[in-house]
Amino acid sequence: MGKYCEICKKGTLSGNKVSHSNRKSRRIWAPNIQSVRAVVNNSPKRINVCTRCLRSGKVQRALPKFSIKEMLEAKEA
Repeated sequence: MGKYCEICKKGTLSGNKVSHSNRKSRRIWAPNIQSVRAVVNNSPKRINVCTRCLRSGKVQRALPKFSIKEMLEAKEA
């Protein structure tokens, strides 16, 4: 799974970790990426999305693989 959002293209950033004694070593900052089923071009597809895009509503989540009709039938039985 790539560490980038397929909606806003947010990816990893690199920089220095700086200690108290001002020594520097390389590190990365990665966005919080979740793999979700979303509606893309009117069909459900699994995509990698950052939590910021999920929270702001830029992604329309897809229903589970089973339909609502099947879920209601299972509830009645």
